[in-house]
Amino acid sequence: MKKAFTLVTLICLVVVAVLSISCSKSDDPADNDLFVGKYHGTISYTVDHKPKIVDNGTVTVIKIGNSYNFVFSDGIPDIKDVKFKKQGDHTLVNIDLQEGVKLIRINASSLNILYTQDGKTWIANGNR
Repeated sequence: MKKAFTLVTLICLVVVAVLSISCSKSDDPADNDLFVGKYHGTISYTVDHKPKIVDNGTVTVIKIGNSYNFVFSDGIPDIKDVKFKKQGDHTLVNIDLQEGVKLIRINASSLNILYTQDGKTWIANGNR
């Protein structure tokens, strides 16, 4: 159990490092639906210090109006109604006002998520 928690923590640190890079000018999800679709890769969900890690999972990105839903495979709960706003030159910032870490980076070829809410943690590192 301690080993799994250490692995999840390490993955979180890597995701935070990757998320610090902004989207390029041609990859702005606030302006188009280019990023809607299915991303394949490692996904995980942790609740009550019990992680579920799936190496070959998927996250389907759905845009509804100005909000995004992130639909996970393998019985992992979805993240719904995520809103973004532009900040600066083609940078998107999650504007969810609830407590927790909510970092999502998406471009035409990859998706990175580190999202915490109500003691639950979602992590995704996927590619199309």
